[in-house]
Amino acid sequence: MLFVFGCTPKTTETTTATDTMSDKTEMAKTKVEEVMKNPAEAWRSTPPTPGPAPKIQIGESKEFLMANGLKVIVVENHKLPRVSYQLYVDAPDIIQGADAGYIDFAGQLLNKGTTSKSKAEIDEAVDFMGASMSTSASGVFASSLSRHSENLMKILSDVVKNPTFPAAEFEKIKKQTLSSLAQNKETPEAIASNVSDVLRYGKNHPYGELVTEETVEKITLDKTKAYYQKYFKPNYSYLVVVGDTDMAKTKKLVMQYLSDWKKTDKVEQYDYPVPTAPDATTVDFVNKSGAVQSIINITYPVNLKPGSDDLIKASVANTILGGFFQSRLNDNLRETKAYTYGARSRLSYDKNVGYFLASASVRNEVTDSSLVEFMKELNTLRDVKVPLEEVELAKSVMAGNFARSLERPETVARFALNTARYNLPKDYYATYLEKLSKVTPEDVAEMSQKYFLTKNAHIIVVGNQDEVAEKLGRFSADGKVHYYDVYGNKVEMNKNTVPDGLTAQSVVDEYIKAVGGKDKLMTVKEVYSMASASMQGMTLSMENYQMGNEKFANKVTMMGNVVQSVTFDGTKAKMGGMQGEKIMEGEEANAMKGNALIFPELHYDRLDYGLKLSGTEKIDGNEAYKLIITSPYGKKTTEYFDVNTKLKVKSITEEGDVVYSDYKAVDGIMFPFQMKASGGGMPMPLVMKVEKVEVNKGIDATMFKLD
Repeated sequence: MLFVFGCTPKTTETTTATDTMSDKTEMAKTKVEEVMKNPAEAWRSTPPTPGPAPKIQIGESKEFLMANGLKVIVVENHKLPRVSYQLYVDAPDIIQGADAGYIDFAGQLLNKGTTSKSKAEIDEAVDFMGASMSTSASGVFASSLSRHSENLMKILSDVVKNPTFPAAEFEKIKKQTLSSLAQNKETPEAIASNVSDVLRYGKNHPYGELVTEETVEKITLDKTKAYYQKYFKPNYSYLVVVGDTDMAKTKKLVMQYLSDWKKTDKVEQYDYPVPTAPDATTVDFVNKSGAVQSIINITYPVNLKPGSDDLIKASVANTILGGFFQSRLNDNLRETKAYTYGARSRLSYDKNVGYFLASASVRNEVTDSSLVEFMKELNTLRDVKVPLEEVELAKSVMAGNFARSLERPETVARFALNTARYNLPKDYYATYLEKLSKVTPEDVAEMSQKYFLTKNAHIIVVGNQDEVAEKLGRFSADGKVHYYDVYGNKVEMNKNTVPDGLTAQSVVDEYIKAVGGKDKLMTVKEVYSMASASMQGMTLSMENYQMGNEKFANKVTMMGNVVQSVTFDGTKAKMGGMQGEKIMEGEEANAMKGNALIFPELHYDRLDYGLKLSGTEKIDGNEAYKLIITSPYGKKTTEYFDVNTKLKVKSITEEGDVVYSDYKAVDGIMFPFQMKASGGGMPMPLVMKVEKVEVNKGIDATMFKLD
């Protein structure tokens, strides 16, 4: 049963001549003579000397301290009639343990209802003002026209002081979180991010702790309330007000709406060992069977604090490496090698511990070659001084990004908050461009040596083990590939757990026997099936028609509208839906012939399919045989068959993954009545419930006409 559902960097060292005073005088004299002979030409050929770095007018911040300990920061900006409020709760970093995720739940629940307003009433009041409001574990951000500033403050204070944590909203957040986590387990980028966190910081550090389906199931409403009651206190919070206001207005509003916010006694602070880079580089691999691309993350923790003397200089070095489109990594891996759509790097600062990350998504066959280029660029930046013009380009990019960021009130609020939290100089951001302008190639060389490590890194790769892993051991100091699961737990990959004599074809034969037997399946000439699924509160209906192992049709509808349709008449195909119709012929249509096979496993030998048995893997906790199947048209599918039941439990293609379950007999043949699809651009897994299967009941042949 079928449901259809990426120019070589400059490495020349710049040399600087050391001239005597007489040499310089003679050179200047010659230059003057040239200018006198042809002043216009000399003017065009002489680059202008850079002017002084401009001063940034962010706005002077003013502060006052409330009696309850709330620290208020006001930054006036009267260019636009808008005001923003950022309430930041500076709670300590804590390890959440077996119910990790409850802190985030507490933040999400803040604006889901108060003692005076329901969630709907809060949303309506915010929308009526044309305002915006969001809450998180770090507090609240809200913005509106300045004429609504008092009403906005009134709502914000209510949300902060009087949340009710409605049980229904708690359950909704839990359901959404579980759905998102289920999708993340199948998404290579999310897997790479999770494993990077765990290996970079360790599971015994708050930054390395992961939220999983198991921890979310254990979260209780009482635990979220307890976190709010303990940590959401004024004496651990900042209120940053930016925009069309002044100190007098702000102080009046804050006194009126937040002076009764009760402070707490001093809460416990926690100290954790500071994570450090590994002693030697390791290759850490997460298997994603069937993947056609590999996610590469090269990462490790760094000691880079806010306001550090190194920060701006190190940021210039990182910009050159991988911080913008014309960076060395992107120029090499994308423009020159065509290995990826984009390669980037990041050097992140933090009050406790920062990190370095260089990453890209590359084709399977060039995964090892990509790592060669990553390491080459890192080593080149460490060992060869960057030309002055390249440094100046990076500084120009950073200056432009900085200037554009000031257009957002969130940025100005963040700058003011950072200045207060980290005790930065008052003019730290106002003089940013001045400090940036002074960065030299020598500074970049020093920072590259200090922060770009090739011998002390985690090289994390999420990809297809069968096609990629064996080539990567040479990048690890011990010559080995270390395997992890999607949550960063170390695993042993054993590919030789199949009985002696078992072949790919015998696995297929056992499956055919398990679903009804060859003789029974050969009698099936037509199959119609109908299934439904829920997506964002709407119901999708899916109908599937197959006839004679030659023709098929599939239609997906939502609210009576056709979202997608495919029709194949044995020779040509037509795809339709909301984007219009398309006719496919020739090789493009021939590639669809496999979709017409009702039970394709019956035809593998006859149609020259390639079969490879590649050991076993656990699927939903059960051992399953892994088969790599190549169609006559070159399409690869990875399929899994349960070792005990012999039934097919999972299928992986370029389009996504499908997990099969809930097998039921229809006319003596076993069909899966539930399929969970993920990947393929879907924002979250789609669970399809089969409502009807009909075998040899008569399908109207006009279903397969293309006109």
